[in-house]
Amino acid sequence: MFAPTRRGRAAGLALGYVADLLLGDPRRGHPVALFGSGAAALERLTYSDRRVAGVVHTGVLIGALAVPAVALDRAAARRGAAWTAALTAAATFVVLGGTSLANTGADMARMVDGDDVDGARDLLPSLCGRDPAALDVPGLTRAALESVAENTSDAAVAPLCWGAVGGVPGLLVYRCVNTLDAMIGHRSPRYERFGWAAARLDDVMNYLPARVTGLLVAACAPVTGGSPRAALAAWRRDAARHPSPNAGVAEAAFAGALGVRLGGPTQYAHRLEIRPTLGDGRIAEPADLRAAVRLSRAVQALAVTCAVGVSSACRSGRRASRRA
Repeated sequence: MFAPTRRGRAAGLALGYVADLLLGDPRRGHPVALFGSGAAALERLTYSDRRVAGVVHTGVLIGALAVPAVALDRAAARRGAAWTAALTAAATFVVLGGTSLANTGADMARMVDGDDVDGARDLLPSLCGRDPAALDVPGLTRAALESVAENTSDAAVAPLCWGAVGGVPGLLVYRCVNTLDAMIGHRSPRYERFGWAAARLDDVMNYLPARVTGLLVAACAPVTGGSPRAALAAWRRDAARHPSPNAGVAEAAFAGALGVRLGGPTQYAHRLEIRPTLGDGRIAEPADLRAAVRLSRAVQALAVTCAVGVSSACRSGRRASRRA
């Protein structure tokens, strides 16, 4: 069995990123949304208020994607670099969400800048799971900026990292885990135990990509007139106090790069969290949200450049075995 060629995988990552950049997420029939519908249907059969039920639920869904993904990846490899590139490009386009994230963030910035509170509240659920009814313009701005920061890692940098080292299986399994975390990984009476496995696995799979994101944010800080040193300092000082081991890295780095202060009371549907302060700058304004979108786009571009380089340099797959 021949492994995917390095050239094909690298080309596929670049092509998939360009497709996302030009097209964004499809409005209807998105494969991730279809996967979510399937996961919700399975949940009706597997749900129980126990961790073991969540482990089974998560494992079945990961296996349902991983097995055909490995088979397709190997079949494409046997046909050559062009097939690997095409398959990797399709998978990359499906799992990336960076362009839609940036576009939604830009729409939010226009609304809060124009004091369109009702429009911003209607749009906020596209970015995060907070209760928009409890937020005014500064709260909506902060929520959107924090979501842009966190999802720059989750929707762009992390899938590119997994695609660089794991090809099509890495891309699809990562998106499966991240989607399940969004669906069942939050702390609520229903999912406290059932969603435990999905949440912990998402933490593991995002651990290194989140830190790559922090480095990329620092590198790109000058794009918005920010300081790489300030981004790294905020990450080092504040990230560990965030309740998420990964979101805190991206949010703190963005705060330092933009010179703003994030964190504080955060209202979700089921609970109020008092988040730690990230960064030591001013309260975020609509102009800072626009700057965060520019920073996110720059980080995504640098991330795909790095992913293509890593994929080209890494030896992928296995050697053909020698005959005795």
